[in-house]
Amino acid sequence: MGFLKTYSSMFWLLAGIIAGSIAGLIFGGHIAVIKPLGDIFLNLLFTAIIPLVFFAISDAIANIEAGHKLGRILGVMSLVFLGTILVAAFLTIVAVWIFPIHQQVTLVKDVNLEQPGNWGEQLVRLLTVNEFYELLSRKNMLPFLIFSGLVGFAAMRTGEKGAAFRQFLRSGNEVMKDILTLIMKAGPVGLGAYFAYQVGTVGPQLFGTYAHSLGIYYGFGIVYFVVGFSMYAFIAGGIPGIKIFWKHNIVPTLTAVGTGSSIATIPANLRAVEKMGVPQEIGNVVVPLGATLHKDGSSISSIIKMAVVFAMFGRGFDSVAVILMALGVTVIVSIVEGGIPNGGYIGELLVISVYGFPVEALPPLMIIGTLVDPLATILNATGDNVAAMLTTRFLRRRAMAVS
Repeated sequence: MGFLKTYSSMFWLLAGIIAGSIAGLIFGGHIAVIKPLGDIFLNLLFTAIIPLVFFAISDAIANIEAGHKLGRILGVMSLVFLGTILVAAFLTIVAVWIFPIHQQVTLVKDVNLEQPGNWGEQLVRLLTVNEFYELLSRKNMLPFLIFSGLVGFAAMRTGEKGAAFRQFLRSGNEVMKDILTLIMKAGPVGLGAYFAYQVGTVGPQLFGTYAHSLGIYYGFGIVYFVVGFSMYAFIAGGIPGIKIFWKHNIVPTLTAVGTGSSIATIPANLRAVEKMGVPQEIGNVVVPLGATLHKDGSSISSIIKMAVVFAMFGRGFDSVAVILMALGVTVIVSIVEGGIPNGGYIGELLVISVYGFPVEALPPLMIIGTLVDPLATILNATGDNVAAMLTTRFLRRRAMAVS
Protein backbone atom coordinates (compact mmCIF):
# COMPACT_ATOMS: atom_id res chain seq x y z
CA MET A 1 0.00 0.00 0.00
CA GLY A 2 2.92 2.34 0.74
CA PHE A 3 4.32 1.72 -2.74
CA LEU A 4 0.93 2.45 -4.34
CA LYS A 5 0.60 5.64 -2.33
CA THR A 6 4.11 6.79 -3.30
CA TYR A 7 3.50 6.35 -7.02
CA SER A 8 -0.24 7.10 -7.04
CA SER A 9 0.22 10.36 -8.97
CA MET A 10 2.26 8.56 -11.63
CA PHE A 11 -0.34 5.78 -11.90
CA TRP A 12 -3.14 8.32 -12.30
CA LEU A 13 -1.14 10.16 -14.95
CA LEU A 14 -0.54 6.91 -16.82
CA ALA A 15 -4.21 6.02 -16.50
CA GLY A 16 -5.14 9.35 -18.09
CA ILE A 17 -2.63 8.84 -20.91
CA ILE A 18 -3.87 5.29 -21.59
CA ALA A 19 -7.50 6.42 -21.57
CA GLY A 20 -6.63 9.26 -23.92
CA SER A 21 -4.77 6.89 -26.24
CA ILE A 22 -7.75 4.55 -26.43
CA ALA A 23 -10.08 7.47 -27.11
CA GLY A 24 -7.77 8.75 -29.85
CA LEU A 25 -7.66 5.33 -31.51
CA ILE A 26 -11.45 4.99 -31.38
CA PHE A 27 -12.54 8.48 -32.43
CA GLY A 28 -9.61 9.52 -34.62
CA GLY A 29 -9.60 13.15 -35.72
CA HIS A 30 -12.98 13.81 -34.05
CA ILE A 31 -11.24 13.67 -30.66
CA ALA A 32 -9.80 17.14 -31.35
CA VAL A 33 -12.88 18.53 -29.64
CA ILE A 34 -11.31 17.79 -26.21
CA LYS A 35 -7.94 19.37 -27.05
CA PRO A 36 -8.87 22.59 -25.17
CA LEU A 37 -8.72 20.60 -21.92
CA GLY A 38 -5.07 19.83 -22.63
CA ASP A 39 -4.39 23.43 -23.63
CA ILE A 40 -5.86 24.74 -20.38
CA PHE A 41 -3.67 22.39 -18.35
CA LEU A 42 -0.51 23.37 -20.23
CA ASN A 43 -1.31 27.08 -19.92
CA LEU A 44 -1.74 26.73 -16.14
CA LEU A 45 1.59 24.96 -16.01
CA PHE A 46 3.30 27.65 -18.08
CA THR A 47 2.01 30.47 -15.88
CA ALA A 48 3.17 28.77 -12.67
CA ILE A 49 6.66 27.94 -13.92
CA ILE A 50 8.21 31.41 -13.86
CA PRO A 51 7.46 32.33 -10.20
CA LEU A 52 8.20 28.75 -9.12
CA VAL A 53 11.66 28.80 -10.68
CA PHE A 54 12.43 32.23 -9.26
CA PHE A 55 11.61 31.29 -5.67
CA ALA A 56 13.16 27.81 -5.86
CA ILE A 57 16.53 28.96 -7.23
CA SER A 58 16.76 32.19 -5.24
CA ASP A 59 15.79 30.50 -1.98
CA ALA A 60 18.28 27.65 -2.44
CA ILE A 61 21.22 30.02 -3.04
CA ALA A 62 20.19 32.68 -0.52
CA ASN A 63 20.28 30.24 2.40
CA ILE A 64 23.73 28.74 1.75
CA GLU A 65 26.17 29.31 4.59
CA ALA A 66 29.76 28.42 3.78
CA GLY A 67 32.87 28.63 5.92
CA HIS A 68 36.44 28.06 4.73
CA LYS A 69 36.46 24.27 5.21
CA LEU A 70 32.93 23.95 3.91
CA GLY A 71 33.98 26.01 0.90
CA ARG A 72 36.68 23.46 -0.01
CA ILE A 73 34.19 20.61 0.28
CA LEU A 74 31.68 22.49 -1.86
CA GLY A 75 34.31 23.19 -4.50
CA VAL A 76 35.41 19.56 -4.90
CA MET A 77 31.82 18.34 -4.60
CA SER A 78 30.70 20.68 -7.39
CA LEU A 79 33.38 19.32 -9.72
CA VAL A 80 32.33 15.74 -8.92
CA PHE A 81 28.67 16.55 -9.53
CA LEU A 82 29.45 18.30 -12.81
CA GLY A 83 31.76 15.51 -13.97
CA THR A 84 29.34 12.64 -13.37
CA ILE A 85 26.41 14.54 -14.90
CA LEU A 86 28.40 15.25 -18.07
CA VAL A 87 29.70 11.67 -18.28
CA ALA A 88 26.14 10.33 -17.99
CA ALA A 89 24.90 12.79 -20.62
CA PHE A 90 27.70 12.11 -23.11
CA LEU A 91 27.39 8.33 -22.81
CA THR A 92 23.64 8.67 -23.36
CA ILE A 93 24.31 10.64 -26.55
CA VAL A 94 26.56 7.79 -27.69
CA ALA A 95 23.79 5.30 -26.90
CA VAL A 96 21.34 7.37 -28.95
CA TRP A 97 23.80 7.39 -31.86
CA ILE A 98 24.16 3.60 -31.66
CA PHE A 99 20.41 3.01 -31.30
CA PRO A 100 18.96 6.06 -33.10
CA ILE A 101 15.42 7.21 -32.48
CA HIS A 102 14.16 7.25 -36.04
CA GLN A 103 11.74 9.83 -37.34
CA GLN A 104 8.63 7.67 -37.13
CA VAL A 105 6.28 10.59 -36.73
CA THR A 106 6.49 14.34 -37.28
CA LEU A 107 4.25 16.40 -34.98
CA VAL A 108 4.79 19.80 -36.61
CA LYS A 109 6.57 20.40 -39.88
CA ASP A 110 8.77 23.30 -40.89
CA VAL A 111 9.66 24.39 -37.35
CA ASN A 112 12.51 26.89 -37.50
CA LEU A 113 14.98 25.93 -34.79
CA GLU A 114 17.89 27.94 -36.13
CA GLN A 115 18.98 31.06 -34.27
CA PRO A 116 19.93 33.90 -36.65
CA GLY A 117 23.20 35.74 -36.31
CA ASN A 118 26.76 34.75 -35.42
CA TRP A 119 27.90 32.85 -32.33
CA GLY A 120 28.36 36.01 -30.31
CA GLU A 121 24.84 37.22 -31.03
CA GLN A 122 23.41 33.79 -30.27
CA LEU A 123 25.27 33.68 -26.93
CA VAL A 124 23.98 37.13 -25.93
CA ARG A 125 20.43 36.14 -26.90
CA LEU A 126 20.71 32.82 -25.07
CA LEU A 127 22.01 34.21 -21.77
CA THR A 128 20.44 37.68 -21.49
CA VAL A 129 17.53 39.93 -22.42
CA ASN A 130 17.54 43.72 -22.71
CA GLU A 131 14.26 44.42 -20.88
CA PHE A 132 13.20 43.15 -17.46
CA TYR A 133 9.71 42.16 -18.57
CA GLU A 134 11.21 39.79 -21.15
CA LEU A 135 12.56 37.69 -18.28
CA LEU A 136 8.99 36.74 -17.46
CA SER A 137 8.49 34.89 -20.75
CA ARG A 138 8.97 31.11 -20.84
CA LYS A 139 10.88 31.69 -24.09
CA ASN A 140 13.72 33.19 -22.03
CA MET A 141 14.11 30.54 -19.35
CA LEU A 142 17.90 30.52 -19.26
CA PRO A 143 18.29 34.30 -18.70
CA PHE A 144 15.61 34.02 -16.03
CA LEU A 145 17.52 31.23 -14.28
CA ILE A 146 20.65 33.35 -14.28
CA PHE A 147 18.75 36.34 -12.87
CA SER A 148 17.16 34.17 -10.15
CA GLY A 149 20.60 32.89 -9.17
CA LEU A 150 21.96 36.44 -8.95
CA VAL A 151 19.06 37.48 -6.70
CA GLY A 152 19.72 34.51 -4.41
CA PHE A 153 23.45 35.23 -4.31
CA ALA A 154 22.82 38.90 -3.47
CA ALA A 155 20.36 37.90 -0.73
CA MET A 156 23.00 35.58 0.76
CA ARG A 157 25.68 38.32 0.72
CA THR A 158 23.53 40.93 2.51
CA GLY A 159 23.59 38.95 5.75
CA GLU A 160 21.35 40.26 8.51
CA LYS A 161 20.06 43.12 6.37
CA GLY A 162 18.61 40.64 3.91
CA ALA A 163 17.07 38.30 6.50
CA ALA A 164 13.50 39.46 5.84
CA PHE A 165 13.96 39.06 2.09
CA ARG A 166 15.39 35.55 2.53
CA GLN A 167 12.37 34.62 4.61
CA PHE A 168 10.16 35.99 1.83
CA LEU A 169 11.97 33.76 -0.67
CA ARG A 170 11.55 30.74 1.60
CA SER A 171 7.81 31.36 2.08
CA GLY A 172 7.30 32.08 -1.62
CA ASN A 173 9.05 28.83 -2.50
CA GLU A 174 6.70 26.81 -0.30
CA VAL A 175 3.60 28.54 -1.70
CA MET A 176 4.63 28.05 -5.32
CA LYS A 177 5.47 24.38 -4.77
CA ASP A 178 1.96 23.86 -3.44
CA ILE A 179 0.47 25.70 -6.43
CA LEU A 180 2.28 23.34 -8.78
CA THR A 181 1.05 20.37 -6.76
CA LEU A 182 -2.53 21.63 -7.16
CA ILE A 183 -2.12 22.15 -10.92
CA MET A 184 -0.64 18.66 -11.37
CA LYS A 185 -3.79 17.14 -9.89
CA ALA A 186 -5.36 18.02 -13.24
CA GLY A 187 -2.51 16.25 -15.03
CA PRO A 188 -4.36 12.98 -15.78
CA VAL A 189 -7.19 14.90 -17.51
CA GLY A 190 -4.98 17.50 -19.20
CA LEU A 191 -2.31 15.15 -20.51
CA GLY A 192 -4.91 12.51 -21.31
CA ALA A 193 -6.80 14.99 -23.50
CA TYR A 194 -3.63 16.14 -25.24
CA PHE A 195 -2.45 12.58 -25.84
CA ALA A 196 -5.87 11.63 -27.20
CA TYR A 197 -5.55 14.50 -29.67
CA GLN A 198 -2.05 13.43 -30.74
CA VAL A 199 -3.00 9.79 -31.21
CA GLY A 200 -6.22 10.72 -32.98
CA THR A 201 -4.52 13.08 -35.44
CA VAL A 202 -1.06 11.51 -35.84
CA GLY A 203 -1.89 7.84 -35.41
CA PRO A 204 -0.72 4.82 -33.39
CA GLN A 205 2.81 5.04 -34.84
CA LEU A 206 3.38 7.52 -32.02
CA PHE A 207 3.72 4.54 -29.64
CA GLY A 208 6.78 3.23 -31.49
CA THR A 209 8.75 6.39 -30.75
CA TYR A 210 7.90 6.22 -27.04
CA ALA A 211 8.68 2.49 -26.80
CA HIS A 212 12.06 2.99 -28.49
CA SER A 213 13.02 5.85 -26.20
CA LEU A 214 12.00 3.93 -23.08
CA GLY A 215 13.99 0.92 -24.23
CA ILE A 216 17.11 3.07 -24.60
CA TYR A 217 16.59 4.73 -21.23
CA TYR A 218 16.03 1.59 -19.19
CA GLY A 219 18.67 -0.38 -21.06
CA PHE A 220 21.38 2.25 -20.77
CA GLY A 221 20.23 3.38 -17.31
CA ILE A 222 20.68 -0.09 -15.84
CA VAL A 223 24.11 -0.44 -17.46
CA TYR A 224 25.13 2.97 -16.08
CA PHE A 225 23.83 2.05 -12.62
CA VAL A 226 25.88 -1.15 -12.48
CA VAL A 227 28.96 -0.39 -14.57
CA GLY A 228 29.16 3.39 -14.21
CA PHE A 229 28.72 3.46 -10.45
CA SER A 230 31.18 0.58 -10.08
CA MET A 231 33.74 2.56 -12.06
CA TYR A 232 33.23 5.62 -9.86
CA ALA A 233 33.59 3.45 -6.74
CA PHE A 234 36.79 1.99 -8.20
CA ILE A 235 38.23 5.47 -8.73
CA ALA A 236 37.29 6.33 -5.14
CA GLY A 237 38.71 3.21 -3.51
CA GLY A 238 39.85 0.55 -5.95
CA ILE A 239 38.39 -2.97 -5.76
CA PRO A 240 37.61 -2.57 -2.03
CA GLY A 241 35.73 0.61 -2.94
CA ILE A 242 33.47 -1.32 -5.32
CA LYS A 243 32.74 -3.96 -2.69
CA ILE A 244 31.97 -1.51 0.08
CA PHE A 245 29.80 0.65 -2.17
CA TRP A 246 27.52 -2.16 -3.33
CA LYS A 247 27.41 -3.75 0.11
CA HIS A 248 25.91 -0.61 1.61
CA ASN A 249 24.03 0.76 -1.41
CA ILE A 250 21.23 -1.83 -1.33
CA VAL A 251 19.16 -0.13 1.37
CA PRO A 252 19.30 3.33 -0.30
CA THR A 253 18.32 1.74 -3.62
CA LEU A 254 15.28 0.05 -2.11
CA THR A 255 14.42 3.27 -0.24
CA ALA A 256 14.56 5.26 -3.49
CA VAL A 257 12.21 2.76 -5.17
CA GLY A 258 9.81 2.73 -2.25
CA THR A 259 9.64 6.49 -1.69
CA GLY A 260 10.11 7.72 -5.26
CA SER A 261 12.08 10.67 -3.89
CA SER A 262 15.75 11.64 -3.64
CA ILE A 263 14.90 13.85 -0.67
CA ALA A 264 13.24 10.99 1.22
CA THR A 265 16.31 8.82 0.59
CA ILE A 266 18.65 11.25 2.40
CA PRO A 267 18.51 9.44 5.82
CA ALA A 268 19.32 6.09 4.22
CA ASN A 269 22.11 7.68 2.18
CA LEU A 270 23.65 9.35 5.23
CA ARG A 271 23.83 6.03 7.06
CA ALA A 272 25.20 4.31 3.97
CA VAL A 273 28.02 6.77 3.21
CA GLU A 274 29.19 6.59 6.81
CA LYS A 275 29.59 2.83 6.42
CA MET A 276 31.35 3.44 3.09
CA GLY A 277 34.08 5.35 4.93
CA VAL A 278 32.97 8.89 4.08
CA PRO A 279 33.77 11.34 6.93
CA GLN A 280 30.70 12.82 8.56
CA GLU A 281 31.61 16.42 7.68
CA ILE A 282 31.73 15.44 3.99
CA GLY A 283 28.69 13.15 3.95
CA ASN A 284 26.54 15.71 5.75
CA VAL A 285 27.25 18.22 2.97
CA VAL A 286 27.37 16.08 -0.16
CA VAL A 287 24.29 13.92 0.45
CA PRO A 288 21.72 16.67 1.26
CA LEU A 289 23.00 18.98 -1.48
CA GLY A 290 23.26 16.07 -3.89
CA ALA A 291 19.58 15.33 -3.37
CA THR A 292 18.77 18.65 -5.03
CA LEU A 293 21.80 19.38 -7.24
CA HIS A 294 23.13 16.01 -8.43
CA LYS A 295 20.89 14.09 -10.86
CA ASP A 296 22.59 11.49 -13.04
CA GLY A 297 19.24 9.88 -13.83
CA SER A 298 17.80 13.22 -14.87
CA SER A 299 20.86 13.85 -17.01
CA ILE A 300 20.22 10.63 -18.93
CA SER A 301 16.49 11.29 -19.32
CA SER A 302 17.16 14.86 -20.45
CA ILE A 303 19.23 13.65 -23.41
CA ILE A 304 16.65 10.97 -24.29
CA LYS A 305 13.86 13.56 -24.25
CA MET A 306 15.79 15.93 -26.48
CA ALA A 307 16.57 13.14 -28.96
CA VAL A 308 12.89 12.12 -29.06
CA VAL A 309 11.61 15.65 -29.66
CA PHE A 310 14.23 16.29 -32.34
CA ALA A 311 13.06 13.09 -34.08
CA MET A 312 9.39 14.02 -33.73
CA PHE A 313 10.03 17.40 -35.32
CA GLY A 314 12.19 15.99 -38.09
CA ARG A 315 15.50 17.41 -36.90
CA GLY A 316 18.91 15.77 -36.61
CA PHE A 317 20.39 15.31 -33.14
CA ASP A 318 24.00 15.00 -34.28
CA SER A 319 25.61 18.36 -35.04
CA VAL A 320 28.39 19.72 -32.82
CA ALA A 321 26.40 22.84 -31.90
CA VAL A 322 23.33 20.80 -30.94
CA ILE A 323 25.36 18.36 -28.83
CA LEU A 324 27.26 21.08 -26.97
CA MET A 325 24.01 22.89 -26.27
CA ALA A 326 22.44 19.62 -25.12
CA LEU A 327 25.25 19.03 -22.61
CA GLY A 328 24.86 22.55 -21.24
CA VAL A 329 21.09 22.25 -20.98
CA THR A 330 21.46 18.86 -19.27
CA VAL A 331 23.66 20.31 -16.54
CA ILE A 332 21.18 23.11 -15.91
CA VAL A 333 18.21 20.72 -15.95
CA SER A 334 19.90 18.38 -13.47
CA ILE A 335 20.51 21.26 -11.08
CA VAL A 336 17.26 23.17 -11.49
CA GLU A 337 14.75 20.37 -11.10
CA GLY A 338 15.99 19.21 -7.70
CA GLY A 339 13.75 19.96 -4.72
CA ILE A 340 10.79 20.97 -6.91
CA PRO A 341 7.73 18.71 -7.17
CA ASN A 342 7.53 17.44 -10.74
CA GLY A 343 10.75 19.38 -11.25
CA GLY A 344 11.50 17.58 -14.50
CA TYR A 345 8.89 19.73 -16.17
CA ILE A 346 11.06 22.78 -15.47
CA GLY A 347 13.82 21.19 -17.50
CA GLU A 348 11.42 20.29 -20.26
CA LEU A 349 10.34 23.92 -20.55
CA LEU A 350 13.99 24.90 -20.70
CA VAL A 351 14.54 22.49 -23.59
CA ILE A 352 11.61 24.04 -25.46
CA SER A 353 12.91 27.55 -24.76
CA VAL A 354 16.54 26.97 -25.77
CA TYR A 355 15.81 25.08 -28.98
CA GLY A 356 12.74 27.09 -29.95
CA PHE A 357 10.27 24.19 -30.09
CA PRO A 358 6.53 24.94 -30.12
CA VAL A 359 4.20 24.03 -27.27
CA GLU A 360 3.38 20.68 -28.93
CA ALA A 361 6.78 19.44 -27.76
CA LEU A 362 5.87 19.58 -24.06
CA PRO A 363 3.44 16.63 -23.73
CA PRO A 364 5.89 14.07 -25.22
CA LEU A 365 8.60 15.33 -22.85
CA MET A 366 6.28 15.07 -19.86
CA ILE A 367 5.09 11.59 -20.80
CA ILE A 368 8.63 10.23 -21.17
CA GLY A 369 9.65 11.89 -17.91
CA THR A 370 6.77 10.16 -16.13
CA LEU A 371 7.55 6.72 -17.54
CA VAL A 372 11.27 6.81 -16.66
CA ASP A 373 10.76 8.18 -13.15
CA PRO A 374 11.37 4.97 -11.11
CA LEU A 375 14.84 4.27 -12.53
CA ALA A 376 15.68 7.98 -12.68
CA THR A 377 14.98 8.24 -8.93
CA ILE A 378 17.30 5.31 -8.19
CA LEU A 379 20.11 6.87 -10.23
CA ASN A 380 19.55 10.33 -8.79
CA ALA A 381 19.42 9.20 -5.17
CA THR A 382 22.13 6.54 -5.01
CA GLY A 383 24.46 8.52 -7.27
CA ASP A 384 24.94 10.84 -4.28
CA ASN A 385 26.62 8.02 -2.35
CA VAL A 386 29.28 7.33 -4.93
CA ALA A 387 29.71 11.11 -5.36
CA ALA A 388 30.43 11.35 -1.62
CA MET A 389 33.08 8.63 -1.99
CA LEU A 390 34.69 10.49 -4.90
CA THR A 391 34.63 13.80 -3.02
CA THR A 392 36.35 12.14 -0.06
CA ARG A 393 38.99 10.64 -2.33
CA PHE A 394 39.81 13.91 -4.10
CA LEU A 395 39.84 15.96 -0.89
CA ARG A 396 42.32 13.56 0.70
CA ARG A 397 44.49 13.65 -2.41
CA ARG A 398 44.45 17.45 -2.33
CA ALA A 399 45.34 17.46 1.36
CA MET A 400 48.29 15.15 0.71
CA ALA A 401 49.48 17.39 -2.15
CA VAL A 402 49.34 20.48 0.08
CA SER A 403 51.20 18.79 2.92
